[in-house]
Amino acid sequence: MSTTAQLVLESFDRLSSEEKRRVVDEILRRTQDLDWPSIDDESIDQIADEAFLEYDLREAADGNA
Repeated sequence: MSTTAQLVLESFDRLSSEEKRRVVDEILRRTQDLDWPSIDDESIDQIADEAFLEYDLREAADGNA
């Protein structure tokens, strides 16, 4: 990921919940016409595994706080 993209994400993290929703809405609107590659079942499984691992790590961190 480029430095510019990382800065965008860091800025996004500092927004209020309402501003985040507005930004997500706008990004989705702007990207709806992009040519997205098809995704296979193996990729979906990998994404799901990574998402659940992240969720588990956050839950564990919240439990230790």
